[in-house]
Amino acid sequence: MSEWLVLSLAMAAACAVVLSIAFFNHRRIGEDDDPNETPDVIEYMTMMIGVIYAIVLGLAIAGVWEGRGAAQEYVRQEAQALHEVSVRSQVYPAEVRTRIRADVDAYVTFVVNTEWKAMADDGELTDRGGELLERIRRDVTDYEPQTDHEGQAYQPLVDQVAVADDARSARGASAGATMPGVVWFGLITGALITVGLIFTLQIRRSFREMLLAGLFSALIAFLLFLIWDFDAPFGRGISATAEPFLTQFSHLDLGG
Repeated sequence: MSEWLVLSLAMAAACAVVLSIAFFNHRRIGEDDDPNETPDVIEYMTMMIGVIYAIVLGLAIAGVWEGRGAAQEYVRQEAQALHEVSVRSQVYPAEVRTRIRADVDAYVTFVVNTEWKAMADDGELTDRGGELLERIRRDVTDYEPQTDHEGQAYQPLVDQVAVADDARSARGASAGATMPGVVWFGLITGALITVGLIFTLQIRRSFREMLLAGLFSALIAFLLFLIWDFDAPFGRGISATAEPFLTQFSHLDLGG
C-alpha cells in the first residue's frame, strides 16, 4: 500500500472520529445551554497548532543541520586520511613514494575541481573519482615492503586508504537531498494551516496587526527556506565546503 494512501486514510479517519464525537456531543446539549460560559476553543486550538508546528520546524531544522555537519565531517576525514597516505609514504623508495603522492594529488585535484560540482548538480559521485581512488589503493597494496621499517608502515597506509574510501562513500550518500517528499508535504501544509488560522481570530486592518501577521508569515517562509537550503549539504548556499582539502593540500592548484 502506498504511503500516501496510508497517510490519506489516517488523516481522513482522524477527522471523521473528531467530527463524529463533536456531532453526537452537540445532540446531547440541552436548549438552555449557554455557549458563552465555555472557553473559546478557537484560541486554544490556534495556539496548540502553532506550538506543534514550531516543534516540527525545529526538528526539521535540527535534522538537516546535523546532516550538513555530518557531510562536512566526512570531507574532513577523507582529506585527513589522504594526507596521512601522502605523508606516511615517506618511508618508501623514491619511485614508489612519488607515484603514491602524484596519484593522491591527482585524486584530490579531481575531487575539488570537478567532482564537487557534479555532487552539487547531480547529487552523486563520479566514476572517474572512484577510478582515481582505486589507483591509490593499488599503489599502496601492490608494493611489497623490503625492510622492517617499510613493513611497519604498510598496514597503517592500507588502513588510511580504507578510511578515505569509507569517507568518500559516506560523502556520496550525503550528496543528495535528505528530506522525503512526505515531510515536505507536512511542512508546507502545516505552514498554510498555521498562517491561515490567523484569520480565525478576527484580525483587523490595524497597522500593528497587519505588521505582525506579515512578519509571522515571513518568518515561517524563512524557516522553510532554511530547511530547503540545508537539505542538500553540497548543492546549495550554506553547504559543506572543500576547505579540509584546501588546507591539507595547499600546494595544489585547487579551485575550492
